Amino acid sequence: MAFEKITEKSSLYNDLDQMSIGELLYNMNQEDQKVPLAVEKALPAIEKLVSEIVPRMKKGGRIFYMGAGTSGRLGVLDASEIPPTFGMPNTLVIGLIAGGEHALRNPVENAEDDFEKGWHELLDRNICNKDVVVGIAASGTTPYVIGAMRHARENGILTASVSCNPDTPIAAEADIAIEAIVGPEFVTGSTRLKSGTAQKLILNMITTTTMIQLGRVKGNKMVNMQLSNAKLVDRGTRMIVEELGLPYDQAKNLLLMHGEVKAAIDAYNK
Repeated sequence: MAFEKITEKSSLYNDLDQMSIGELLYNMNQEDQKVPLAVEKALPAIEKLVSEIVPRMKKGGRIFYMGAGTSGRLGVLDASEIPPTFGMPNTLVIGLIAGGEHALRNPVENAEDDFEKGWHELLDRNICNKDVVVGIAASGTTPYVIGAMRHARENGILTASVSCNPDTPIAAEADIAIEAIVGPEFVTGSTRLKSGTAQKLILNMITTTTMIQLGRVKGNKMVNMQLSNAKLVDRGTRMIVEELGLPYDQAKNLLLMHGEVKAAIDAYNK
């Protein structure tokens, strides 16, 4: 099948500037409902990727997300949420965005067009064959991502792609290609909309499922979360109350003594 840039096709809705607020919201919501169905079709590829990531991470491997613009920001966002949610070091899931940290809030001219830059950034972080490189690009055509993936694959490193077009150039560089074909955007070409939402869902799935497989969740609870604010201390305390049947104040003291729910429960049970 020839590469088709569905993400750039004209919106299914005309005259957006003539619609009422209610019409705009309703129509956007109608489009957004297509996203989980598109992601559902990609579940086998996501499962295959997680099945490859888990044994690598058990041996000390890392996930590297590579992207530009919205895709890059989503990768950085997902990576940044792993330490507070699962109590893992910030060195295990790493988000790299074309143009560096400045690009998180500002466009960086031509950054995504540098074919070699991404690979050099991976080399700076001592990339190895225990690691996994996940290229994220709604269009599937970003040179920064393609270059990093091609070099990674040539060096025996597992590569995966997350895109919203079929049979993309980044998919051609991927050992595992994840494609969520959500269709034309509500505002033509604005891939921060459905495409971005699909990518966010997929990244959530990749890391959350991986962390559960690595034992960072007990039952359905985030027992390794960082206690970074009063809300999370309260949540952790209530987990201990539920698990051990202790009074709230005793559970809170136990939690604060050990710093995380799992450690507190393990210490009490010894």
